[in-house]
Amino acid sequence: MRALITGITGQDGSYLAEFLLKKGYKVYGIYRRSSIETFERISHIRDKINLICADLTDQSSITEAIKQAKPDEVYNLAAQSFVPTSWTQPILTGDVTALGVTRILEAIRHVNPNIKFYQASSSEMFGKVQETPQTEKTPFYPRSPYGVAKVYAFWMTKNYRESYGMFCANGILFNHESPRRGKQFVTRKITDSAAKIKLGLQNKLFLGNLEAKRDWGYAGDYVEAMWLMLQHNKPDDFVIATGKTHSVRELCEVAFNHVGLNYEDYVKIDPKFLRPAEVDLLVGDYSKAKKELGWEPKIKFKELIEMMVDADLERNKRLLKESF
Repeated sequence: MRALITGITGQDGSYLAEFLLKKGYKVYGIYRRSSIETFERISHIRDKINLICADLTDQSSITEAIKQAKPDEVYNLAAQSFVPTSWTQPILTGDVTALGVTRILEAIRHVNPNIKFYQASSSEMFGKVQETPQTEKTPFYPRSPYGVAKVYAFWMTKNYRESYGMFCANGILFNHESPRRGKQFVTRKITDSAAKIKLGLQNKLFLGNLEAKRDWGYAGDYVEAMWLMLQHNKPDDFVIATGKTHSVRELCEVAFNHVGLNYEDYVKIDPKFLRPAEVDLLVGDYSKAKKELGWEPKIKFKELIEMMVDADLERNKRLLKESF
């Protein structure tokens, strides 16, 4: 089997590439040309995968990448995925996160419509939630340009499935984290800061809304769900979540407790980190995925956050040693 992953250099892309390699796949990954190489997350498997330079804003490069890889499956994990940036760069977010999906779908339709397609949809599509917990039937009410772009991509994926009979699946993934999470995301910002404060490299941590609640799972568990969707007997849409919710405050408590500190001594509120429109509560019902795909999350919240803190402690200790 051959798979093409967009966003292979990201958190999910790196875990999915590892997962597919273990399954015996020949793995191709799309990366975007930049002046600084960003292959850190895939450095340990770089010699086992095939990288193709392309961009979701450029139709011809996407089409050529699909022709070159000749994949059985395409996993679209690429996006402008940072919600705060979607407010400062709404046009770019729409071009990459929304229209980029249409470009991939068009390329698949013209090159080989039998290719199976996975779209990384997001719980941010629910935004101002209309019911709790959120299921595949919950109406969308996005509260950011990122959420709006993901809704567009979701419906385009569904439309290509229904209009052209293509195998197109949407995974509505709730927040999922790991030691490979980008440092600009609140989870990693907290675990990295807890490690740095413990090591005397930082004094304070400034955050926005501590009461925002999310359904946080482990990225390594969630990539298995992506694969299972494309092995299913029919293309469909699935919520992938843990069914449990935790606040940013709880996250701080677990992270700082793990290094023997009280978060209240170090965490301060900075209004600049508050969103123009806040998403207060997201929690998913993954019962459909459990029933039809046999999928369940394995790593629990506390275990996940402690795993991240441990990784950040090790990395910061290493950097500290190298600086002397």
